Amino acid sequence: MSKKPHLVVREWKDCPHPDVCPLAHCLAGTSARIKRLSLTPEVAERLREMGVFEEQEVRLVLKGNNLICKVCNARVGISKRLAEQILVKPLNGAGKAAS
Repeated sequence: MSKKPHLVVREWKDCPHPDVCPLAHCLAGTSARIKRLSLTPEVAERLREMGVFEEQEVRLVLKGNNLICKVCNARVGISKRLAEQILVKPLNGAGKAAS
């Protein structure tokens, strides 16, 4: 029985680098490793205090007007605007969504 590739990113063509993408572009259910926080130092520091930091694993639980992420066994709400500035590398499957 062959498995279908697990697509984790919806808008990969809009991603700035071939191996990372904004968290806001990932599909719900995606696990990813945070690679960069492209935010002001103050906002980045606040996120780091909440457990959202580089090389940390994050799972996108729910995607709507805001995103709910699971980080360090806690759920964190993040706005879509903020999630556009958090660059991640998807972990569950390396597939990209077709354009």
